[in-house]
Amino acid sequence: MSAPGARRRVPPWLVAAVVVVALPATGLLPAADARDLLARTGPVLVFLLAITVVAELCAGAGLFDAVAERAARLARGRRIALWALVVVLATASTVVLSLDTTAVLVTPVVLALARRTGTRPLPLALTVLALANTASLLLPVSNLTNLLAAHRFGAGYVGAMGAPALAVLGVTVVVLLALHGRHLRGRFVLTGTGPTPPDRVLLVVTAAVVALLAVAFAVELPVAPTALAGAAVLGLATWWRRVRPLVPVRDMLPWRSAIVVAALFMLVETWHAHGLGDLLAAVAGTGDGPGDLARLAATGVVAANLVNNLPAFLALLPAAGESVDRLATLLVAVDAGPLVTPWASLATVLWWQQYRRHAFEHGPPPPWHVVRQGLVLAPLAVAAGVAAVVLT
Repeated sequence: MSAPGARRRVPPWLVAAVVVVALPATGLLPAADARDLLARTGPVLVFLLAITVVAELCAGAGLFDAVAERAARLARGRRIALWALVVVLATASTVVLSLDTTAVLVTPVVLALARRTGTRPLPLALTVLALANTASLLLPVSNLTNLLAAHRFGAGYVGAMGAPALAVLGVTVVVLLALHGRHLRGRFVLTGTGPTPPDRVLLVVTAAVVALLAVAFAVELPVAPTALAGAAVLGLATWWRRVRPLVPVRDMLPWRSAIVVAALFMLVETWHAHGLGDLLAAVAGTGDGPGDLARLAATGVVAANLVNNLPAFLALLPAAGESVDRLATLLVAVDAGPLVTPWASLATVLWWQQYRRHAFEHGPPPPWHVVRQGLVLAPLAVAAGVAAVVLT
């Protein structure tokens, strides 16, 4: 019971809902702009809802636990091998199921794995944090920013972003190894038994569906219908095998997050309708030369860490113009750059929440460790990605 006179905190999603209704209703966001925004972002929001359901059903089937258990056994007692397999798990989860899935569902699995192997948890968790952001360039579905930009790549998103994505990922792995390698030496003894999947048949079906989704996303099938189909198949399989999901069905849809994201879309679109684009274009510059792209990338990294990568991307998107090189550079900046501040991306916010919740005996990570990793990794990863854009 609240104390008399205590102020009740207004939930962010409620404020966002007011914004979504008020901006078009008052005419601050012109009706034509609102319709165009809905056409562009509606499928993105549907995908966000559907892929979250897919991820939750994967967790309920024990897929992440099973992969982590297999990784622990494949490592054969070598901590460096265990870390390498965590890199593979976090990368695959980010690429196929999105960066937010990695932050929410892979982080606790990796922390439990660290506990069972007697490995210091922070290096493994920081690896997950880094890859949840920097591995999110390869497919459109890996990051909402990619989905918003995918239709602008005439020759296909994967063809344009493949080289920058691999460059960013390669530098990330090297930097992480340099930063955390001394904590990954030696051997471990796997203690206890890992979680048992609730149903072997459901586990196999879930793994097969995720593999098919990966192929469908890689060949750039429409993402919203594909994710909806995956969610439907996994939902039916879970019902057929009579497995109770870890999260109640009513809580699987991230409708609060979807409302907040929709409000961000509308706020930035409204700002653009009133001249924000001209101001940001002056800051981000123009041109496709290496210096021009570096300027745009620096602007994107700073903006992402100041206000969050999604509004930063939306605000700077007009500054990319029709240039594929500038668009690719902006994506590199806002996907691989938001690693310094705790609010720089939704995945970073979710990672902090999961670490605090699951790293019981160690407490929350010292903020300096996160900031230091970001200050080292973000400029190197973004520079590698921009260099790949220039060279390819």
